Amino acid sequence: MSTAISSLAATAKLAASAVSRQPRQGRSKESFERMLVATRELMLERASEEFTLQDVSERGAVSIGSIYLRFESKDNLIHAVIAEALEGIISSETDMLAAVRAESPTLAAFVPAYIERYSQLLAEHAPMLRLVMQRASFDPAVSAPGKATAAQSAQTAVKAMLHYRAEMAATDPEAKALAAFHIIFATMARHLSLGSTAEGADAAAFGLLRVELAEMVLAYLTTSR
Repeated sequence: MSTAISSLAATAKLAASAVSRQPRQGRSKESFERMLVATRELMLERASEEFTLQDVSERGAVSIGSIYLRFESKDNLIHAVIAEALEGIISSETDMLAAVRAESPTLAAFVPAYIERYSQLLAEHAPMLRLVMQRASFDPAVSAPGKATAAQSAQTAVKAMLHYRAEMAATDPEAKALAAFHIIFATMARHLSLGSTAEGADAAAFGLLRVELAEMVLAYLTTSR
């Protein structure tokens, strides 16, 4: 099974297992969506899972009874929100990479454009990614799709970089592309404080970092070894 398929399968499994009873009618679907939106808003506003189902009920204008009809517990509701968030990240990242590659005739054009757009994508999703990583540290149901999503990110980025294989001075371009992705992600994750808090982020420093990181990665990919 490919990484992309396994990622989608793991996320779909998390989403399916979270919901006790899928809505079928229009009003039920609208109520269901309000539950997810309210939960996501509360998670992001509080940067934690420190809220109650009563909070979700009031924010989403849904009854406690209707929440328990769809979800056995608060954990299941959180699982559904995380699954939806991971699906959105997968889709956004795939579209972003396709667009950057289409706009970049050379590796020298691709690397800085990719780093710029990837940093924007990670920054946009950072608040939710922090919550996903915190939950994954103790919840196997979230850990599996989280790891699969991370693996797909690497695979998709490597595939895009290898479109410029002829410009890479390496005996093993796949290994170099994978290492480059991990360098980029680790740098971005550290700066955005993924897995912790957002206090370390600095917009001005991040702008300079992206420029310097692009130069370093391009030099690494085009140097033989």
